[in-house]
Amino acid sequence: MTQKLFISNANQVVTMAGHSDKPAKKEAMSDITILEHGSIWIEDGKIVEVGTDAEMREKYQGQLDSVTEIDASGKTVTPGLIDPHTHLVHAGTRENEYAMRLKGKTYMEIMESGGGIHATTRATQAASYETLYEASKKRLDKFLLHGVTTVEAKSGYGLTLEHELKQLEVAEQLRQNHPIDIVSTFMGAHAVPLDEKRNPEAFVTRVVEEMIPEVAERKLATFNDVFCERGVFTPEQSKRVLEAGKQYGLTPKIHADEIEAYAGAELAAEVGAISADHLLKASDAGIKAMAEKEVVGVLLPGTAFFLMAEFAPARKMIDAGVAVALSTDQNPGSSPTISLPFIMNLGCLKMNMTPEEVLTATTINAAHAIGCAGEAGSLEAGKKADITIFDVPNYLTLSYQYGMNHVDTVIKSGKQLVVEGRLQ
Repeated sequence: MTQKLFISNANQVVTMAGHSDKPAKKEAMSDITILEHGSIWIEDGKIVEVGTDAEMREKYQGQLDSVTEIDASGKTVTPGLIDPHTHLVHAGTRENEYAMRLKGKTYMEIMESGGGIHATTRATQAASYETLYEASKKRLDKFLLHGVTTVEAKSGYGLTLEHELKQLEVAEQLRQNHPIDIVSTFMGAHAVPLDEKRNPEAFVTRVVEEMIPEVAERKLATFNDVFCERGVFTPEQSKRVLEAGKQYGLTPKIHADEIEAYAGAELAAEVGAISADHLLKASDAGIKAMAEKEVVGVLLPGTAFFLMAEFAPARKMIDAGVAVALSTDQNPGSSPTISLPFIMNLGCLKMNMTPEEVLTATTINAAHAIGCAGEAGSLEAGKKADITIFDVPNYLTLSYQYGMNHVDTVIKSGKQLVVEGRLQ
């Protein structure tokens, strides 16, 4: 029997329609398409039609008695939010480093002394599969409560083949068991292990010749990422890692220009990366190259906020023609948050983005950053019924009332998973 759902009479339905083929750029990032008093008809987990409530009631009047109806009066409906950059699967926390930074230590100083990524690597290596699974599942539940229906999840806290595979296998099991869609990224080149700091080339060789082929053979990842940063991996080493991944069918991503300008944005354009992420210090030449090669810029304002750093130049990127997405960068060291709505607030208040642009950046452009715009990121016929209903009268309130979770209902593939702000 066909399962039908009718979301009716929303104050606003923000569809994000018209950008499924290519991500929105420049002025198009403000083209969000709003239906006042809008409704959505859903069958078998897919969107059938979006229109005004009057139109939909007239068209489907013969089926209204048999459909499950969600009254969205007074509320705002958007596509399910998409988080395109997370370090979902990990163990341990680093609140001690937070205290150290408040006393003056920098992120890189802590990392170089054995903390940072290395601290989380030790905890993740020591954790059992079951421990990682349960901790990551709890995070996914919290993502749902904040309106997120799709996440990207990176490895990178293993740094050995065994433990990188463990992280990716946990993500794969969660993908099968949890309603949130998970897109996996291999990031064996997240840091050089402490005991190999004097010979990083040997570690790069192991990533290229041992880890990437095994991950690809097991089909555990879609993307391949690298931390291109002084003191981590050079542009030359990063290019070697990304080109090796391409040979095995893994699409490049890159942690680029986070701490200093280091030609990461330029490298992203050169290797044909789907996205370059962070970009706090991206050069003008790198931004121009990304725009020309249509590399999505995934900006992570939560990281800049938490590290008390300068924010990425979102306005400059958008004006230059870079398609911008936003993400939490959920991780235990530099952005321990799962609140994508708060990241939207930061996009407006700290990066000069408009409310329309941050919605684009957390829906359809975020979908493009992880290759799922054909089925998610907008409310259009034929796409998955991934939908978030916010208990606010209009989309502007999402940016205006900062630091608050306005999520009322989350629908994933036509199923209500959050109702009145609570998991079902």
